[in-house]
Formats: sequence, structure tokens, C-alpha cells
Amino acid sequence: MNTMAKTDSFFIRAQVPTNALTYAQSAVDLGSYVDALGKSVLRIHNIAVEYGGPLSAYAGAVNSSTQTSFQLTTQSQTQLVDMTDRSLISSGSLAIATGATEVVMMSEALNVAPQHWRNGYLVAVEQIYLGVDQSFDHCDKVSIVLECTVETLSQSAAMALALSQQ
Repeated sequence: MNTMAKTDSFFIRAQVPTNALTYAQSAVDLGSYVDALGKSVLRIHNIAVEYGGPLSAYAGAVNSSTQTSFQLTTQSQTQLVDMTDRSLISSGSLAIATGATEVVMMSEALNVAPQHWRNGYLVAVEQIYLGVDQSFDHCDKVSIVLECTVETLSQSAAMALALSQQ
């Protein structure tokens, strides 16, 4: 049986600037929280996502639709992956459709999120990656806030988890 020592929850914030129509990614350093050899792992309980900034205007062509998608992974990626990829922690998107003069539909969805799981998502790697891609340059950045705790696993369980996420 693994002994898990829980700590109070804390928040990790990250952001990746988007660069129009190509995949962009930023690394999130978890080295101060995760040490598989020392049996310390990170549990992500919740994720919140912000597309653009508080006062961002979503520009799009007349009678068009656009989408910005994000992913949080345990491995560096060169493009968006689907939920069958074992490195995927969380993913989601913001879709916007415009009419002749206004936004006619806006939809935000979390496809996969730690809060969808009963016990969140355990991370045993020292870096995770926030990636973004979009179909039209309507969003200048994507930011996330992760609610986390640090836990202790047996050394073998922590190492097995770390190896499965590399």
C-alpha cells in the first residue's frame, strides 16, 4: 500500500503566447515539486483556462468560424494530440462563429481535465508542456491555473509513474 502525505493545495500558473496559425508551446517547470527518486509527485486537481486576456477582443472574418485549442502534456509535442496519447493531461478549445456584424456563437469546452477524474491527475515528471494551436489568429495567448497538491508515493511507484510519463 502506498502512503500518501497530502499538503495544502496551491496554484501553478502558466501562459503560452500564440503565434497565428502554427503550434506554440511553453514548458512549465515542476522541479521544485516533483522528485521521483525522492518519492515526491504532483497531483493536479483542477485546471482553469483563459483565452486571451480579460479585455481581449475576438476578431474574425465575416461569416467565418475559428477555433483555439490548448493541451497540457507530460511530453514536448510538435502539434496537438488526441486523448489516446498517454502524455495528455488536459485539453480543450474555444470556438467562435461570426455573422455579418457580430459573434453568433462562442463555445468553450474542456475535453479532458483533471477535475473530470475522481482523484485528479498525478504527475511525476519535472516539466509539463502547455501547447496551443488555432485556425485563425484571434487569440494572442492562452493562460492556465492549476490547483495542485504534492504527495509522497513509494519510490518504486513514483519511478514507475515518472517513466510512464516520459
